[in-house]
Amino acid sequence: MGQIDETKDGRQSDRTVADWQEMHDSKREALEEFNQAKFGMFIHWGLYSIPGGVWKGLKMEDGGVGPAVAEWIMCRRAIPRAEYAELAKGFNPVGFDADAWASIAADAGMRYMALTSKHHDGFALFQSEASSYNVVDGTPFKRDIVHELHKACPRHDVRFGVYYSHSRDWTDGGDCGDRDKTELVEGLRSIATNHWDPSPVSFQDYLRTKALPQVEELARRYPDLFLMWFDTPGYITEADSFRFYRLLYEHAPQTLANSRISANHVARNLGDYQSAGDNHVPEPDEIRSAYWETCGTMNNSWGYKSYDQDWKSPLETLSWLVDVVSRGGNYLLNVGPTAEGVIPPECVAILREVGAWLKINGEAIYGTRAWKVFREGPTSLSRKGTGDREKMGFAVSFTPEDIWFTEKEGRIYAITLASPGNQKVVIRSLKDSPVRSVRMLGTDRPVDWEMTPDGLRVRFHDAPASPYGYALEVRLG
Repeated sequence: MGQIDETKDGRQSDRTVADWQEMHDSKREALEEFNQAKFGMFIHWGLYSIPGGVWKGLKMEDGGVGPAVAEWIMCRRAIPRAEYAELAKGFNPVGFDADAWASIAADAGMRYMALTSKHHDGFALFQSEASSYNVVDGTPFKRDIVHELHKACPRHDVRFGVYYSHSRDWTDGGDCGDRDKTELVEGLRSIATNHWDPSPVSFQDYLRTKALPQVEELARRYPDLFLMWFDTPGYITEADSFRFYRLLYEHAPQTLANSRISANHVARNLGDYQSAGDNHVPEPDEIRSAYWETCGTMNNSWGYKSYDQDWKSPLETLSWLVDVVSRGGNYLLNVGPTAEGVIPPECVAILREVGAWLKINGEAIYGTRAWKVFREGPTSLSRKGTGDREKMGFAVSFTPEDIWFTEKEGRIYAITLASPGNQKVVIRSLKDSPVRSVRMLGTDRPVDWEMTPDGLRVRFHDAPASPYGYALEVRLG
C-alpha cells in the first residue's frame, strides 16, 4: 500500500482514498460473515466497574460533564489521573471465567463478541508493551483478559473482537484532537476532554506512543479478530484515521473496522461498516451502508452501575433485535460485568430466554437482509438513544398485527412478537405477492393460508412454540 499522503488540512489525497478502497474491497467475505452473525455481545468492563457508578457518595446523575453512564465516572466526577489509577490496585476479578462468558453469549444466540480492550479511562485489559497501565502489569489479578477470551470464544462458536477507544484517553493525552482541531467544526467543543487534570502529552504524541502501538499489538497478536470497534473519534483527521485502518489491515487483513474510526466531519468515512448511534435504531434514510450495526444496553448504562436495575425484558430485547434486523442491521447488545468479573444474573436470565426464541426462529434472523417493507402494524416505537430509552421506558404491548419482515435467498420471513388470539392473522404487505408456500418455524404442522384482497391470511393449528410470538417462512413462486 502507498504512503499516507495528507493535505494541509489533514484530509487524504486521492491516492490514500484509493489505497483504503482496495483494502476495504478485500473484506467482502468478512462482511458477509458479519451479516450472517446478526447478533453480538458487547462487554464494557474495566476499573470503572469497581465504583459501579458511585464516587465518594455521589451518583453519576449528581452533576458533571458527559453522559451519566457508569464507565464515564472518571470524567463525571473529575477524578485526578493518579487517584483514579489507584483503582487498579483493587482490581482482582476472581469471578472472571472466559468460558462462562463465551457460553452465555452462545446460549443467547450471539455469534460474536466485542470486549472493551481499552476504554476512555486509558486502562487496558491486555498486557501492553506500550503502557504498563494494564490488567497484567498494574493489578493483583495479573491475567490477560483479552487473551483468555480470545481462546475461549472459538470453543463456543463465537467470533471474538475488541473495542478500542483510539481518540479519547483521559489518562494519557487522548483528547480527540480537541486542543488542536476545535476550529474545524463549530458545535463540537463539548467533547469531554480531560481539562481537570490533563496529561502534558499532545494528541499526536499520544497517538504515536500509545494508541497506534496498542492497536498494532492487538492486531499482531490476534490476526483473526472478527472486528475492532473504534470509538469517539472527535476531531481526528482523515490521515490519522487511515493510519489506524492501515495498521490494522497490515496485521489482521480480514478484521473489520467500524465507522467510528473516522470523525463525523470528514468527507470520507474509513470504516468497513456503519455504527448507528448508541441505543438508536436508524430510519431507512439514515442507513448509509449495506452493513451496519446498532449497539444497545441491557439497562441504561454500559459499564456496571450498581443501582440501575431497569433491565430490558426478554420481550423488549427481542423487539430491539427484530427491529434492527428487519432494517438490515446487526444488534450488538451490551452487558456490564461486576468488579468481580460476573455478568449480572438478571442479564444472563434475559439472554437465555432470547436464545431460546432464536433456537426456534433464528432462521428468520441470521444471514437475512432487509425486505422492501421492514414492518407493518399499529404499534409505534421511538428508539433515538440511551437517554430516550431511560426516559420513556418500555410499556409497549405488541399486537398480532405488528409484523416485521426479513428476506433471505428468495424467502420472506414474517415475524411477530405476539401470539394470534384467534389463531389467524392477515399479512397486508404480502398482498398481490405470488405466495407458493407458508411454514411456521419450529413446527412440522402445516398452516392454512389463502390470498385475500387484504393480504395473505394465515390460520394456525398450533400455538407458537415460544411465548414471544413466532416467525413464518413465506416462499414466493
